[in-house]
Amino acid sequence: MIIIMKHGAAQGEVANVVARIEQMGCQVHLSEGEERTIIGVIGNGRPIDGEQLARMSGVERAVPVLRPFKLASREFHPSNTVFPLNGVSIGGRQVITMAGPCAIEDRDQLLDTARAVKDAGAHVLRGGAFKPRTSPYSFQGMGHEGLKLLAEARQETGLPVITEVMAPEQVPLVTTYADILQIGARSMQNYALLHAVGESQRPVMLKRGMMSTVEELLMSAEYILSHGNDRVILCERGIRTFEPYTRNTLDLSAVPLLKQLSHLPVVVDPSHGTGKWELVAPMAMAAVAAGADGLIIEVHRSPETAMSDGAQSLKPSRFSDLMSSLALVAQAVGRTI
Repeated sequence: MIIIMKHGAAQGEVANVVARIEQMGCQVHLSEGEERTIIGVIGNGRPIDGEQLARMSGVERAVPVLRPFKLASREFHPSNTVFPLNGVSIGGRQVITMAGPCAIEDRDQLLDTARAVKDAGAHVLRGGAFKPRTSPYSFQGMGHEGLKLLAEARQETGLPVITEVMAPEQVPLVTTYADILQIGARSMQNYALLHAVGESQRPVMLKRGMMSTVEELLMSAEYILSHGNDRVILCERGIRTFEPYTRNTLDLSAVPLLKQLSHLPVVVDPSHGTGKWELVAPMAMAAVAAGADGLIIEVHRSPETAMSDGAQSLKPSRFSDLMSSLALVAQAVGRTI
C-alpha cells in the first residue's frame, strides 16, 4: 500500500502518518518529491486498514499496491534511483559503460585491457576473478589473486571495478576489492547470496537469470532492497529460447518495461546477450536507444586466445569504435556517454 499525502502536507502530518503505520507493525518507505510525499507501507502479513490511514490529516488517498515487488516498484519510488560512483552517476542522464575481460587471466592482460577501455571512454572496469562455468573442467578464474589485480588496475587507471561474487561467504572478501558486486545470471535466485550482498551496503548489479521472468528479476532485487541497500542495478543479459544462432536472445523490450515498472537503473549486456562479437555493437546501440542506463561489454586484447568467452569479446580497437558510435545514439535520445 502507498499513502499519497496532499500537496503541501505539513511535516507534522507526514510524521503522524509514519508513526501510525509503525504502530501497526509495518515498515515505512518515504519518498519526498517536489510536489508531494508518498509513503510506502511494507506489511507484516496482517491486513492493513487503508481506510483508517486515508482519514488522517494531510492524506489525499491510500492506494493498494498489487504487485508482489514493493521496494523495487515505481509506485513506491516514483523518481528514478540515481547514485554516484567515482564521479559519475549511475541511473542519470549519462549512459555508463562497464568494460573489460570476462575473466582475469594474468596481470599484463588485465592492465593492458584496463588502459585501453579507459582511453576509449569506459567508466567502470569489469573483470571476473571467480567464474561460474558450465563445465567443472573450464577455467574457474584466479580467485583472490584476480581480485588483487583488479585493485592494482583500479589504482593505475582510476576506474572503479565490478566483479562477480558467487557465494555468501565470498562477500566480505570481494567487497574489500570491488566497487560494484555482480550477481550472475546463475545466482539470481540464490537468496542467501542476495541477503548477503544486501547487508554489505555495496552497489549491486543483478543479472536476469537465463530463464527468468521480469517479475522474478524484480523479486530478487527486492531481497537486496529489503536490507536498506538501495544501490541496485538491474541487468538484462539475454534469456534462453529455442533460437540456436545466438548464445541467448537479448530481450531489449525488457529495458523500457523495467523502466516502467521500477525506479532502478537498467544495464544491458550485449556480450552475453548474443555470444557473438559481430552482434555486440548493434545491440549495444539498440540498448541505448531503448533507454538503457548503462552497458557491460567484454573486451579482450586477443579474443582468439581468451580463456573465457572469446567469441563474444571485442578487441580494444573495436570497443573504441563502438564508443564513438554510442555517443551519436545517446545524443539522438537526449543522453550522453
